[in-house]
Amino acid sequence: MAKRYASLFYGKEAGAPEAGATADQKKAPYRLLLVDDEPNILASLRRVFQRENYELLFAQNGKEALTIMEKQPVELIMTDFMMPGMNGSELLSEVRERWPQTIRIMLTGHANTDAVMGSIRDGAVYRFILKPWNDDDIRLTIALALEQYELIQRTRALEQQTKKQSKDLETISKLTATNRSQLAIMLHKKGWLNAQQIQQLHREMQSKKSPVIRTLLKYDWVEFRKVFELLRDDMMFEDVDLREFQADPSVLSLIPQKICTRQLVLPMRVQGQRLRLAMVDPMDVNLIDELGFMTGYTIHPLLCETSQMQAKLTELFGETSDLDDIATKVGTDDPYEGVEIVLDDDGDQESLEQLLGSSEEPPAIRLVNAIILEALRLGASDIHVHPRTKSLVVRYRIDGVLQDKIQIPTNLLMSVVSRIKVMAEMDITERRRPQDGRITVKTPMRIVDLRISTLPTINGEKVVMRVLERQSSAQSLEDLGLSTHNLKRLMHVVAQPQGIILATGPTGSGKTTTLYALLQHNASSERNYVTIEDPVEFHVDMAGQVPVKDRIGLNFASILRAILRQDPDVILLGEIRDQETADVAFHAAMTGHLVYSTLHTSSASATVARLLDLGLKPYVVASALEAIIAQRLVRRICNHCREEVPAPVEVLEQLGRQFIDAELTFYRGKGCDQCHKGYKGRVAIHEVLTVDEQLRAAITEGASALQIETLARNQGMRVLLDDSLEKLRDGLTTPEEILRLLGPQVLNG
Repeated sequence: MAKRYASLFYGKEAGAPEAGATADQKKAPYRLLLVDDEPNILASLRRVFQRENYELLFAQNGKEALTIMEKQPVELIMTDFMMPGMNGSELLSEVRERWPQTIRIMLTGHANTDAVMGSIRDGAVYRFILKPWNDDDIRLTIALALEQYELIQRTRALEQQTKKQSKDLETISKLTATNRSQLAIMLHKKGWLNAQQIQQLHREMQSKKSPVIRTLLKYDWVEFRKVFELLRDDMMFEDVDLREFQADPSVLSLIPQKICTRQLVLPMRVQGQRLRLAMVDPMDVNLIDELGFMTGYTIHPLLCETSQMQAKLTELFGETSDLDDIATKVGTDDPYEGVEIVLDDDGDQESLEQLLGSSEEPPAIRLVNAIILEALRLGASDIHVHPRTKSLVVRYRIDGVLQDKIQIPTNLLMSVVSRIKVMAEMDITERRRPQDGRITVKTPMRIVDLRISTLPTINGEKVVMRVLERQSSAQSLEDLGLSTHNLKRLMHVVAQPQGIILATGPTGSGKTTTLYALLQHNASSERNYVTIEDPVEFHVDMAGQVPVKDRIGLNFASILRAILRQDPDVILLGEIRDQETADVAFHAAMTGHLVYSTLHTSSASATVARLLDLGLKPYVVASALEAIIAQRLVRRICNHCREEVPAPVEVLEQLGRQFIDAELTFYRGKGCDQCHKGYKGRVAIHEVLTVDEQLRAAITEGASALQIETLARNQGMRVLLDDSLEKLRDGLTTPEEILRLLGPQVLNG
């Protein structure tokens, strides 16, 4: 990758010149035009790019920028939005109109709705970069943009060179794709292709206009040497050896190169009115008839081995790639590059191809990609696409709190939702029922999984996307923010050889992070670790990690039963959702395995009641349960703008007497460019319930949640409120944040 980016800065690599380019042109640096009305911003950008081999041009307003571009072409323009006179959106629209090949980037210091929506709808922007920027990110963005610029130029050149050939190919593809393949039927009769493979061949011929021989090569269903011998010996086709064949350029010109490489044919010699044509599939009668009509000759087909044909075509024409594929990946009209969708290889590709044809409109693609990229940049854990009466609002959950970021006109709702559904391989025709799906998104810096959920509302379908980091690294127990008291109790239970330890709390409270910290604590090669998750959130080399796939019947319970036959020592179960999973997990914990799992409950003591509600016997819960960790994530005060403030008496009264009596110093973030409204990051508050003999007896006898909590507090458990008071004493968070997470504890103060 470094070598590829270096070619952007220091010119093309040897051996890869562009057609018609001189030596000076190949080595000329890229021109970047930077537009901003603030001189200090331009000075900062000069510093960012001072070590790169770019030619930098500067302008302080739109009019000046257009004057510069009239005098000399630039490959990339980056402009601020708010400027006197012509704003950034108007400037980029003008640039697109006059110099459409120039890559256009907007640099703006605020999420201005008009700027975002207007520029996206008009297709004026390649990418948005928000101030303050990260120097490395902006360098990489520019490098990728210029690489995209090069790909677009090459694609356009290829399109010009192959315009006639593509037209011929389209005609032939339509004709050949509408007929059944005689070769495929014969292979089916011989038993070399089954009915499902024949149906797949027909679907690909219809949907992708793909020649049958190309599809057979793609899936490798048959051995082509045997097919060659069958056609030669049983069908009596005359064969030809291409290894010594010397091509005649005048004969080669009879059939376009594009058709030769796609259909695996090669014109060899003209004898009178007959054209001897080497073919891998001489049974393709429709192709023979069409080529005869195109060339004006009677076609004499000759059978050729597939490997010889591919080698000869490569020798004559070089390595070729499908122009349609290049156009799809690169795009020729202002693509919004940066998000690559990784499709599940096991999925049915036919429905996806059909849906892409009707839903991939450029504004929707750019808009959805912008929504996802902005969420990754802001570190959001959830993306809400929320239809309201007058607009479509994009909301991000940042540090546990939802924030409205972008407003979109309601007329784009259908296309945005359809685009997301296509990416997640969901049914875009079903708008009356909730649906679930997932997308794996690959950006230049990160890979994340998005869990998609749609819900029909009176204003249209609402979409929520949960962001799960694919490359997250598990933390240690010491990094979880546990108090000394809770860490000591947790160290005690994690040393147990068997039993079940549960992490509880609402969605997004850090339960899985806690479980992985427990899993990795004192981990050794002497034990067998296995995890079951939906999806896998952390990647750990020492563990065998199994993703849940409900659509093929691979659920938590069935995987857990299979894992028990794999001789595991430690099992991490992503979530206990139902009685079947709970029953298998607890019996695994009773038979010598250490099990970690999660449950959605409000407190440690309420977890016992929830387990009994799932149908587990009290003695099973009492025997297997070792500890329960209840937790929440509160926002951490930003260290850059933290300031001391007076005690918020009204809030403290709602939290309880212990918060008023405690001699505390209170802090709050006033807000800066490093944080979100005075907060940056989150810290966990915990309560750790360890099960002793007295608690086991109480659970067996069916004690209530209140009785269990009383017993646990008597043996040393500190509840969430106690731990939050300690976090407040350390100056890590605010009383308002604790009140938001735990709610009022005292009525009317």
